[in-house]
Amino acid sequence: MGSYWVAVLLLISQLFVLPNPSSSYPLCTDARAPFTTNTSLEFCGYDGKVCCNSADDSKLEKQFNSMSISDPACASLLKSILCSSCDQFSGELFKIESGIQTIPVLCNSTAASSASKSQVTSFCSNVWDTCSDVSVMNSPFAPALQGKAGAPVNSTSSKLTDFWQSKTDFCNSFGAPQGSTGNESICFDGAPVSLNNDTETPKPPKGLCLEKIGNGSYLNMVAHPDGSNRAFFSNQEGKVWLATLPEVDSGGTMELDESSPFLDATDEVHFDTVFGVMGMAFHPDFVRNGRFFLSYNCDKVKSSRCSGRCSCNSDANCDPSKLNPDEDGAQPCRHHTVIAEYSANSTGSKASLAKTANPLEVRRTFTMGLPFTGHHAGQILFGPEDGYLYYMMGDGGSKNDPYNFSQNKKSLLGKIMRLDVNNIPSATEINDLGLWGNYSIPKDNPFADDKDLQPEIWALGVRNPWRCSFDSERPSYFLCADVGQETYEEVDLISKGGNYGWRMYEGYGPNELIQSATKNVSMSDLNLIYPVMGYSHSEVNENEGSASIIGGYFYRSMTDPCMNGRYLYGDLYATALWAAQEYPINSGNFTTSKIPFSCASDSPIPCASLPKTSLPSLGYIYSFGEDNKKDIYVLTNTGVHRVVRPSRCNYSCSKENTTRITNPPSPAPSSPSSASTLVNTMKNEIVFLISASFLVFLGFIL
Repeated sequence: MGSYWVAVLLLISQLFVLPNPSSSYPLCTDARAPFTTNTSLEFCGYDGKVCCNSADDSKLEKQFNSMSISDPACASLLKSILCSSCDQFSGELFKIESGIQTIPVLCNSTAASSASKSQVTSFCSNVWDTCSDVSVMNSPFAPALQGKAGAPVNSTSSKLTDFWQSKTDFCNSFGAPQGSTGNESICFDGAPVSLNNDTETPKPPKGLCLEKIGNGSYLNMVAHPDGSNRAFFSNQEGKVWLATLPEVDSGGTMELDESSPFLDATDEVHFDTVFGVMGMAFHPDFVRNGRFFLSYNCDKVKSSRCSGRCSCNSDANCDPSKLNPDEDGAQPCRHHTVIAEYSANSTGSKASLAKTANPLEVRRTFTMGLPFTGHHAGQILFGPEDGYLYYMMGDGGSKNDPYNFSQNKKSLLGKIMRLDVNNIPSATEINDLGLWGNYSIPKDNPFADDKDLQPEIWALGVRNPWRCSFDSERPSYFLCADVGQETYEEVDLISKGGNYGWRMYEGYGPNELIQSATKNVSMSDLNLIYPVMGYSHSEVNENEGSASIIGGYFYRSMTDPCMNGRYLYGDLYATALWAAQEYPINSGNFTTSKIPFSCASDSPIPCASLPKTSLPSLGYIYSFGEDNKKDIYVLTNTGVHRVVRPSRCNYSCSKENTTRITNPPSPAPSSPSSASTLVNTMKNEIVFLISASFLVFLGFIL
């Protein structure tokens, strides 16, 4: 990495002080986030954060009336069951392995109540005892899930006893999993779900210990899909390497031959300041089909293959002829964002054995011209459950998103897209559908419900999403760090059709410059979604602020058991890391803590220290990575660092098995000096930050 990349990240944001608490929003059954209603639903009575609007409420009332339940007690229970689809936790209540069921998971005698941890309920038994002999027309209990309890006795009857042989069979099918308790398994007990929150929030880790295993500077890391101890690394210039990672505590370093890349795409990639390879993703079936994808930038002046429509177009209510050239003279949409597909060099179905890839791309999956030089993000990820390709796209650049691309449903800027790269239409179909490349549209994308949306869009209202990840244990948790402008660096919990506020809102507050020029609009009026965590500039440096947020991962390794289950993220300046704990589990509520970090004295590659501090000199954090064992890596301009056992840095962790210690730990880091001193020290140590090109870039971006 050169100084250009550091420059752009340093300039993406400026921040003021804002509060840190998060807002809870679990998912509804349609994978969307709940929204806030100002009045209670007339039939179901739910208020606050809900998953139903008035039309949904009316439909549920009609469904209830069609059931013609004569017994009042049974009618009351079944009404609450139907209306539970409006609960803000309905995505969890109705989720089963094979899909969404018509009945929520009912609390039975073996599961703790969602309303009180100490109260043991038997709501499922209560439903059976109250309704088993009551006639119910169009019963939602039949024939759903009947296979779990054997064939029904009489499929034409509307009584529970005619469909289920006993209370045990009924509750085995519709009740909470046997032996489940607490927040990990949400179940319905007849009232809106309220997660347990009667114990103290878990305390944050004492510190994070790192070891340095490589000297290279990389922007992306992807674990090899074959599950081995190998991973792919790419730099911004356009090269991809296949590396072997050492075992934790082995004292080894990563094996990577810089002279022999897995792929060299530098001839296609335009690398200059903010441009280059932004993302890398390997097909879920890579070990057999060898398919993988790069997200990068090209320059149509320098490459005849760099061509495509401009993102500033009539559909997006934008005229490229009215856009001013950048200060370097580049015309609008001279530079493009590209997703290109490549193939590993392999024989038959042994792509996992390939050590190189064909340098000629298979096809252009996506190509779009950029209106400005900044804020084009570019990360790509395959969804772990659906297998679709997610594409993170910034607002296109320029302060305050002057064309309001992020909120424009006809623009793909400021969006998270979701593409199907397995079903590729013909060239005629692509042209007729107005697609931007070789992909198709997943049928359940949000446009199916919102006809104003471009079909590629999964979520909108982001500014410059820099590093997103799916939780390996809960794939529905899709977190994206979004770089702020002047007030807040945020992490968003991404949901289907979610609107994350930019440019109307930044972080938890309105963008005053924009709102003062329009009518004051609240987050609730627009159904905008607050971030779940983040930080203000002053948390890193009270005088100069932070650089930009770098999104990370939920830590799911037991190498550091005290970090397990927490979301780890950082700031470009590399003087601050945060660990976020969700509590209660499945609530969407996160408490963040800035955590100390150090480098192990027995690190395979010694870590330099920042002068006058105890912090390791990481330089600048570009990205985080995760291997197949769920260990987390920090990719910096000074090398590759891995999170290791806290005792190796003399941090205490009661959950750690200290008998594993084979090397003497480093001294505990002393209290760090002020963040201002740290950042100034870094600037003094890294000369390229004051280069003339950086100062010019600073002038026209901000």
